[in-house]
This record gives sequence, structure tokens and C-alpha cells, in this order.
Amino acid sequence: MATRTNRKRSGEVVEMPEISATQSRNAFGEVLERFATAGAIGITRHDRPKAMLLSQEEFESLGRERSETLDELSARFKGLLECMQAPAARRGMQAAFDASPAELGRAAAEEGSRRESPTRLPGGL
Repeated sequence: MATRTNRKRSGEVVEMPEISATQSRNAFGEVLERFATAGAIGITRHDRPKAMLLSQEEFESLGRERSETLDELSARFKGLLECMQAPAARRGMQAAFDASPAELGRAAAEEGSRRESPTRLPGGL
């Protein structure tokens, strides 16, 4: 049986057995026995990895990891939204909408020369 080197979410490097899709279809009982020993099996099609058979524990850890990331992104989004709804941000956006094309062009040119500070438009934005 072929093997492939993979890294687990914990960072541990492991050799994982691989079997072809045809083998997994024709001898699923044998695949489950090998899986019980190895903990994970890669399934290939035309010698290219196509699927993974993972333990329930490893599968659940993937979901937990994804949920934590989503929670972090949600918190960051809420913080950005609060900043955008602050009075100073509202004044700045109103100034941008009220600015003439020439004023917007000047602000863009100034920003292009500064690069390290945020764009300043008429009205304090």
C-alpha cells in the first residue's frame, strides 16, 4: 500500500496510507480495518489524492477550528462596523460624497505621495 506524508492539525507529521478509489469500493471492509489501525486513509484516483477517510475526532476538530475562526472574523467585523458608524466616520463619508472631482483628485494625489497615512478628504476624512 502506498503512503503519503501529511501534517496533522496538531503539527505532527505522519505517514498516511493511500488506496485507490477502486480498492476502497471493492474491499471496503479491508479499508475500514486499515483505517482503524492508521487513523486516516487517503483515497486516490489516477494516483492523485481525491478524498480522505478521517476519524470522527479529527473531523470534529476541523469543525471546531473553523468555528473559532468564524467567531474571530465576526468580532473583527463588528468592530469595523462600529468604527464606520462613528460620528467622525460619518462626517468623513459625507465630505467624500460632497467633494468635487477636483477635490477627490487632489486627495488621491496627496495620498499617493504619503502612502503611510490614510486619505484625508475635505471635512476631516
